[in-house]
Amino acid sequence: MTLTEQVTKNIIKRLLNGQDYRIEIIALINAEFLQFAIDFFKQVIEAKLKNENVTIDWYKKEFLNPQLGADEIAINSGLNKKTIMNMYNSATKEIVIDASNEHYDILYQSISSLIENQSEIDLTLTIKFRGVSVELNINESLIVINTLAVKRAALRGGLWSTAGKRVEKPLMQTLCKLYSVSESNYLIQLKGKITKSKEEDFEREIDFYLTERENLYKCEVKLMGRGNPESADAVIARDSKIFVADKLSDTNKKQLNSLKIEWVELRNTDGYKQFKNILVNLSIPHKDFTGNLNNKIDKILADILK
Repeated sequence: MTLTEQVTKNIIKRLLNGQDYRIEIIALINAEFLQFAIDFFKQVIEAKLKNENVTIDWYKKEFLNPQLGADEIAINSGLNKKTIMNMYNSATKEIVIDASNEHYDILYQSISSLIENQSEIDLTLTIKFRGVSVELNINESLIVINTLAVKRAALRGGLWSTAGKRVEKPLMQTLCKLYSVSESNYLIQLKGKITKSKEEDFEREIDFYLTERENLYKCEVKLMGRGNPESADAVIARDSKIFVADKLSDTNKKQLNSLKIEWVELRNTDGYKQFKNILVNLSIPHKDFTGNLNNKIDKILADILK
């Protein structure tokens, strides 16, 4: 799932106001997870009722059904496709089904062993929907709880990653438009080719470019926390000239300064104004920004995200 347009707007506004943007993603994770939990509980009720007289493992029969999608099978077994890819170097549906069944059997055995050794503990999960209710024993309850935990972890990883990718370019466009930088002085679609070795070339998408006559300046955007050791590494790998971050440690700043890389730390008071200094240093035509910041951001985002 991708971030909604409104969440993207909210993140950019928070960044340019020097505020923490993470609450927006956390709220989205919560909303998506709670909706999944409700839908999943509905499926559990239907499956349990359908198989109330079945002596085999009804959960495995219904929730690891090969007719389901690969992502769904993996999550229901307590895995996700990324983990399966790392384990087997592949995530074809056949491999997902095999890995999910194997993992589910191991998980079920672990739960059964735990219950035998902790016999004084009992748990019954009752799910009610429209007057119909089912009860899950401790084995079934722990399987369901584990599935929910895996789904939340998968949502969390996916949405944090999506946030950075979705926000990078409109954030840079907004900074440019705040200072009336002409569209002829920046690029958002170009791809840069970087030589990895003599034998191998590869293309890696650059977040953004500023241009001045024949000069092309690569921009890197990272919404990481203070002191992230990958910050300078990412800039070096892409041979970037400008680095825009949420927070930077003193070590990060020293690294960037030593490399003669221009940087912006948005979490500073009026941190976005550091972008003007970059425009001056690179001789890129612009105008000073005056007026209400939030009103201007709203107008810019309404235009570029339409």
